[in-house]
Amino acid sequence: MNAQDNPPQSRGASGRLQSLDALRGFNMFWIIGGDDLVSSMLEKSRNPIVKRINDNLTSHVEWVGFHFYDMIFPLFLFIAGVALPYAIAKQLEKGHTRSQIAVSVLKRTATLFVCGLIYNGLLKFNGIDHLRIMGVLQRQALGYGAAALIYLYAPRSRQQIGIAVVLLLGYWAAMALIHVPGAQTGSMSQTGNLANYIDRALFKPGQLYRSYGDPEGPFSTIPAIATAILGVLAGKWLRTTRKPDKKAAVLFVAGVALIAAGYVWGSWFPIIKKIWTSSYVLVAGGWSLALLALFYYLIDVRGYRRWTLFFVVIGVNPLTIYLMQEFVSFEGIAKFFVGGALEHFPVVQPALFAASTIAVKWLVLRFFDRQKIYLRA
Repeated sequence: MNAQDNPPQSRGASGRLQSLDALRGFNMFWIIGGDDLVSSMLEKSRNPIVKRINDNLTSHVEWVGFHFYDMIFPLFLFIAGVALPYAIAKQLEKGHTRSQIAVSVLKRTATLFVCGLIYNGLLKFNGIDHLRIMGVLQRQALGYGAAALIYLYAPRSRQQIGIAVVLLLGYWAAMALIHVPGAQTGSMSQTGNLANYIDRALFKPGQLYRSYGDPEGPFSTIPAIATAILGVLAGKWLRTTRKPDKKAAVLFVAGVALIAAGYVWGSWFPIIKKIWTSSYVLVAGGWSLALLALFYYLIDVRGYRRWTLFFVVIGVNPLTIYLMQEFVSFEGIAKFFVGGALEHFPVVQPALFAASTIAVKWLVLRFFDRQKIYLRA
């Protein structure tokens, strides 16, 4: 798949894919309260099918396995990868050199990493021993930065595929063959696997998300880079001059193939989000490709755009709301305005309150969008 400078139908003059903004917003929706909304509506049901749907949409698998909720983070990394060919092509068209772009990438990586530290409590000044070093934004930063540099300096799709394969196979080999003291070689238990052992060796207990390790630890970030590379490959494919219908079809078929390959590989290398196993990369990447194909087909190919406003408003400003909801009590604002009224509807109160909280966040983002206020790392 060779990239060509002929992007499909886009959002306005900015050259952004509306389907990509909508998909990013759909993904962010679950983080800003979509999970609470669904849970409040379904959690009391005794129907086993409804319960399974609720579990898939609102909770992570404890260790081995895969829920829809387990693909939210990798989908963000994947989307960042999809956007890279568009963003870098625009900078090259403006006359920026690859070295200049690389410096910009490194600056953005560092900024996003620091935002992650602030999110984890850097400004509370509780001491470095009690500051979680890794985290969601930190992995996003490292995955984006590595994928961008790979795209710049290994521009051919075959090179990028080769790097992704080496990362995934190398991670598998290391996890399977390197012995962890006190554990069986190749153990995939919470305390016996290599990735979490490295976390415990590098960081103090107060710097880890869990005592046994960190789900965004440095070693398990290696296969996460492959997740971003999958996005890069998808973005390059969307920029080709192929027919839009064919683009969507190829993305969907590739997604299904990766999901199947991931589950097959999972027989030897279990699907585990919390250490980002290679089989997990394939399954999550496959679902990401399938969702991108669906959104691209409906929005940019078929032109069904009116329904996307809700998600696009969230999708163009994800970092803003991700950070804001850590420091602003949107629940308190929602309670101030609708709390009294909701007391008259006790049966559906949890669902209505969750919806109200999402509405407050969305209105803030809508205001920012109208004022052209965006937080970019």
